[in-house]
Amino acid sequence: MDTNGAANKSQSPYGRVLLKLSGEALGGEGGCGIDPDKAAFIAGKVKDVYQLGVQVAVVMGGGNLWRGANGEKMGMDRTTADHIGMLGTVMNGLTLRDALERQDVPARVQTAIQMNQVAEPYIRLRAIRHMEKGRVVIFAGGTGNPFFTTDSAAALRATEIEADIVIKATQVDGVYNADPKKDPTATRYTQLTYKKVLEDRLNVMDMTAFTLCEENDIPILVVNFWQDDDLLRALQGDHSVGTIITK
Repeated sequence: MDTNGAANKSQSPYGRVLLKLSGEALGGEGGCGIDPDKAAFIAGKVKDVYQLGVQVAVVMGGGNLWRGANGEKMGMDRTTADHIGMLGTVMNGLTLRDALERQDVPARVQTAIQMNQVAEPYIRLRAIRHMEKGRVVIFAGGTGNPFFTTDSAAALRATEIEADIVIKATQVDGVYNADPKKDPTATRYTQLTYKKVLEDRLNVMDMTAFTLCEENDIPILVVNFWQDDDLLRALQGDHSVGTIITK
């Protein structure tokens, strides 16, 4: 059995978390390609969460390598374009797994698109068992279907594995009533309800993903992944950082 932080008493009110990261988080200049230094940085952040004693799952986008919507704009069949994007998420998943294992964090990649030579197929109970044994599970391949974003994949997987919370990792420190980059008077919400997000049309996740979290009563934490220890503080119940969205 793997020995690690997940075997220790949790230092968080959450027992199992799903972390949603954009593909651009791995990107090099201009958010494109794969930057090994960023992979190591992300792995370090995931390790910090892991060492809180919580079970960790990760969903990564593939926007640093390909976006299906862009392919469609160039005249490509949308289903084909989205399948290419799914393959990009597998590449990112393998990169993150390698970076985690370099930092002595056991990890597995499960993909919704079968490619048994490089990753396990997505099997819900196996994924849960991996987390119970203290392994980080990286879900790749989106939902396995075109026309769905990786936000939707994150909400779906979180529901299936009964995660206590979805962490939306961003470059801003929460949800604001206006764009803080454009409006200096914008204020950050510390807590929101699903209803308030919908009423005010606040940008949190795509509607399919958000509705899935709402219907299954899965809290969403929006937090700046890159800012010091904001992620750890938020996961330890500090509401002075990030924005928590609940019923």
